[in-house]
Amino acid sequence: MIRGDGWKPYCIWEHSATVRDLYLRRCRREAEEMTSHRQAAELLASRIKPGETLLDAGCGSGYFYHALSSRGIPAEYWGVDAAPSLIEIGRAVLPVYGLPSERLLPWRIEDLDGLVDHTVCLNVLSNIDNYHRPLERLLRMTRRSLIVRESLKQGAEYHYVRDRFLDPDVRLNVHVNHYDVEDVCAFIRSYGFTVRQVIDERTGGKPEDVIGYPHYWTFLVADRLPEGTSRS
Repeated sequence: MIRGDGWKPYCIWEHSATVRDLYLRRCRREAEEMTSHRQAAELLASRIKPGETLLDAGCGSGYFYHALSSRGIPAEYWGVDAAPSLIEIGRAVLPVYGLPSERLLPWRIEDLDGLVDHTVCLNVLSNIDNYHRPLERLLRMTRRSLIVRESLKQGAEYHYVRDRFLDPDVRLNVHVNHYDVEDVCAFIRSYGFTVRQVIDERTGGKPEDVIGYPHYWTFLVADRLPEGTSRS
């Protein structure tokens, strides 16, 4: 028998009680703020004007909202994530802190369409099959600036490996990809943006072990060029 409900059973983010507990504590502000969230918020602070929209693509449970609100950054926050159970955590908790539940949506990046002023995508693209299609969607949607944090280095590597940090008896693989930083920058520029690399403050530009594999975390900060501006 063929069914069409295979996404959730094969989604690794739906199979970790540890992750759900951590995300719940982050939403409740019971866990320390992530260094990457602090850095991303500081990079956005000078870019966002009151009332502008911000999309958090691959938001988990939406707790990046706290990084913005605690700093008085006046963004209209929207978060999407492919794991419905993680979105439900944010919908249950974050309205207490001022975020309407309807601003958190259980969608994959490929489901998205429309326009936003700013986009963040943190620690997401390195754990899916490739970056081109989802990053293209985000670039097409973004009017002003996009900030990503991914595993980037000289020379790409692609791995599909067992995730040994899931719930007991769950046997699923995950992508652990390291994209060529110049290739990604060139791709971003081709959609009408300037882009610069920023050293990741958590790691200082050094590899960090995540689920048993090195990750080369790097921030890219992209700003859309005014219409008609030459990229040469």
